[in-house]
Amino acid sequence: MLTLTFEQGTVLLDAPEQGPLPPSVTSPPWRWDSRVRRWRAPAFAYRELVTAFHREKRPFVDQARTYPQLELVHLAPRPPHPFQAEALTAWRQGGRRGIVILPTGAGKTYVAELAIADAGRGTLVVTPTIDLMNQWYDGLVSAFGGEIGLLGGGYHEIKPITVTTYDSAYLYLDKIGDRFALLVFDECHHLPGPTYSQSAEWSIAPFRLGLTATLERPDGSHAMLERLIGPVVYRRDIKDLAGEFLADYEVFRLEVDLSEDEFEAYQAARALYREFLQAKQISMAAPDGFRRFIMMSARSDEGRAAFRAFRESRNIALAAPTKLEMLERLLVRHRRDRVLIFTHENSMVHEISRRFLIPTITHHTDGKERKEILDRFREGTYPAIATSRVLNEGVNLPSASVGIVLSGSSSVREHVQRLGRILRRQGDKEAILYEIITRRTLEERVSDRRREHNAYR
Repeated sequence: MLTLTFEQGTVLLDAPEQGPLPPSVTSPPWRWDSRVRRWRAPAFAYRELVTAFHREKRPFVDQARTYPQLELVHLAPRPPHPFQAEALTAWRQGGRRGIVILPTGAGKTYVAELAIADAGRGTLVVTPTIDLMNQWYDGLVSAFGGEIGLLGGGYHEIKPITVTTYDSAYLYLDKIGDRFALLVFDECHHLPGPTYSQSAEWSIAPFRLGLTATLERPDGSHAMLERLIGPVVYRRDIKDLAGEFLADYEVFRLEVDLSEDEFEAYQAARALYREFLQAKQISMAAPDGFRRFIMMSARSDEGRAAFRAFRESRNIALAAPTKLEMLERLLVRHRRDRVLIFTHENSMVHEISRRFLIPTITHHTDGKERKEILDRFREGTYPAIATSRVLNEGVNLPSASVGIVLSGSSSVREHVQRLGRILRRQGDKEAILYEIITRRTLEERVSDRRREHNAYR
């Protein structure tokens, strides 16, 4: 009789001879491993094989799975919003595999809790950061009680329901990939890539749920998520839910000017940078354009000068002094609101902090200080926070009602995530997102590109 076992992120299928594969088995991913005289495939092939064996009524011994069945009762149940119920139904109809796309603040976590209870088996929740891991841990303890495991951030506690990070999943799933039937990938747009994606391949989990507000990646690698998690089974955008389930919102683009001296310096730097691109036939619109520019700029004095010019022109546009003057007027206008200020560079964050006495959070802020700042913001002690990218996702701040973007990348995802930070419902609040850009600079095109989302139409 055929026997399935799990070994180091793979599944092994016993067969008496190399011979032809059983009819249900496709190659690839199955390969004959002459070292152990068995068929071997990445562990994620487990579901397809077992499903085929059952369909064909082919007897086999399953020694691959060790995940438990769980009797789960949600300790704090509430009627799901219609879209949450629809998302769960769509996921179930998809064979408990697939991706749910919902805006920030729409309750993706509650959809996952319902899915965990529905699956009733060992579950691993994978998150992008330690902060999010801790948030999920607190939520799952409230939802299901008992012991919830933690893997990451100094913890190595494997329980039937465990929360981890993408980094830790990559380190350990080849060893524990047989212990979970359901993988929940929070912010699943992080999963594609040569390392994180391997963790999904190393688990036998037949059930998979991906959660995100912004699926698409500029490099197009989100296409691999259908293989690793399943197809998109449900999607609702900000416009679909604003007003009833999310806060109503308005978006304003405010433009400021450089001084004549600043504009002359900007034009001179851009000219030097663009001359280099033209001489080396580099198109920054190409997928590898920026990488080629970095490589070529490191090879000569001319290239290094072009790179310095690129940085100078960018800094002039992103950090225009008139932006801080506009910020001051907005802070006065919204002095009774909770305000999040977003920038692209730490240097601007620190300048805002010095000038306006506003606490800051960057990737250098340690966990204890970060928690204290966020707690004081939630309770109203701090009316504003300035940050550089680290609050783009995974932070629950329902009291925030005003977002001010002083600078950012051209990423649609980043801009939508920043809008999402202020859309959680709290009372009858109305959210406002301001985007401050420097006129007659690269920021005009950057702003146009990152607003290519129906949330801004």
